[in-house]
Order: sequence, then structure tokens, then C-alpha cells
Amino acid sequence: MLSYLIFVAIITGVYALLGLGLVVIWGQSGMVNLGLAGFFALGAYATALLTTVWSVPIALGWITAIVLSALIGLLVTWLTRSMRGDYLAIITLSFAELIRLIAVNEAWLTNSIDGISGIPAPFRTALGDNFNLFYLVLTWAVVGLAYVAVRRLINAPFGRVLRAIRDDDQVAAVAGKPVLSFKIQAFMLGSGLAGLAGAMYAHFNAYIAPDLFTPLITIYIFLAVTAGGYTRPAGALVGAVLVNFLLEGSRFAAAHVTGLSGLQVASVREILISVTLIVLLRLRPQGIFPERSRLVTPPGDKP
Repeated sequence: MLSYLIFVAIITGVYALLGLGLVVIWGQSGMVNLGLAGFFALGAYATALLTTVWSVPIALGWITAIVLSALIGLLVTWLTRSMRGDYLAIITLSFAELIRLIAVNEAWLTNSIDGISGIPAPFRTALGDNFNLFYLVLTWAVVGLAYVAVRRLINAPFGRVLRAIRDDDQVAAVAGKPVLSFKIQAFMLGSGLAGLAGAMYAHFNAYIAPDLFTPLITIYIFLAVTAGGYTRPAGALVGAVLVNFLLEGSRFAAAHVTGLSGLQVASVREILISVTLIVLLRLRPQGIFPERSRLVTPPGDKP
């Protein structure tokens, strides 16, 4: 039971990293990115290939995952610079599916649906049965660092510009802000965090395959960030905990419902999760951690 709880806590940390990336891209910048699963997969495959095929150190694999995901994020933002709203959402969703299809069809690189196994992890052999506990601490240490970095960024002038662009990018442009540059930076940061999440997942799971990176991951992260508060880093962390609690808790609850097939049990789980989130959002439309009102004091006036 303890091993299972540690496993869930590690996956929750991975979801929290994805949620922090979404807070930057969507919550602060207003760009709807439905391609999180694609950047998640990019990070996972980048580090998996480097560390298994070319025996690159794990740390370098993580750095490569972050950089590659950020650069692809730059490319996606540049190609979709004239799109917004639903159009951007459709393009990013298509991007995620494109990455998954490449992983399925380019067997020479990704081993197709058989996936990549034997992905090394730091100190896995040396720690033995204690590895999962070590990786739990490592994962949440990374989440903590990412949380502090994102929080400092959004409270800095950089974050204020992002929120101005989110609220009205034309007004921000008239005020002299390079809107496209800030959007690219935000998208790169969020994509890099998603790539890091993929890298951490790959080394923990020791195996990746295309069917692990379906759009359902993106849906879960959107649910987590929406429930927690999509403009706040704390919302990403709390939302990730909440969604994983619902996913795993509903598994046990549905298992006690007799007379249902496996498919019906899975459907009951989805219903329980959906109802809980609907009730939460009815009671807290802005999430558990709503956006704070920021009052600006005019120059010369005392606060």
C-alpha cells in the first residue's frame, strides 16, 4: 500500500509540473494550449533516447528535454502567432496528436507501439527498494523549485505584462509592449516545464510508449488547473493533488459497486470525477485559489 501511495504522489508531482506550465501559458498569458501531451511526450522521448541509445548522463537528458520542448514551443508560437482562442486550441491539439503519431510510425527512432524500455534513473540500482521514496523527494523538490520560479516570474514586471496581454493584447501593444515576444517567452517556459515533466516521468517509469501520451493527459491537467485556480501556481499544485485523489479514490469506490463490468466500472469512475468537479466549480467558479486583485498605486500617492 505504501509503494502505491508513493507512486501516486510521484505522478501527482509530474502533473503539478504540467499544471505550472499551463498556468504560465493559459492562466497568465491567455493562450489556450491543448498540446500539453505533445510537449510531455517530447521531453520523455528526448531523454529516453539520449540515455538509452547514446548513454548520455541523465542530467543532460533532462536539460535536453527542457530545451527541445521549449524550442518546439517557440516554433509553435511563431507559426500560430496570428491565431487565438479556439483556433489556437485546435492547432495545439493537432500538434500533440502529430507527436503521438510520429512516435507510433517512426519505429526506427521510437520503437513504435513497443515503446522504449530500460530507461535508467538516478541511483535506481544502488537504492533498491528505497528508490521510489528517493524519487518522490526528488520530484517534489523539482516541483518546489519550479513553483518558486514561476511565482517570482508572475509577480515580476514580466508577469504583469503577460496579464496585460491576456486581458487585451492590442492595448498592451499600444502601450509599447512587444506582444509576440512575451507570448513566445511564456509559451517556451510552459513548454519547457511540460518537457521536464515528461523527462521525470520517463526515468521513473523506465518505459514509455505512444499510448501513454494521449489527449486525456491534457484534459486531466486542464481539470486540475481549473479546479485549483488557473491563474495561480498554488492552484496548479492543489489541483494536481485533487485530480489524482479523485482518479485513484474513484478507482476504489467504483470497485465496490457490484454487478458492473470492467467497462462500466471505468464509466462510473469518470462520472464520479465529473460530478465532483462540477460541484466544486459551481461552489468556486474561479477555483480553490482565485486570482488576486492587484491594486496599482499612482506615482506620488501613498499606498
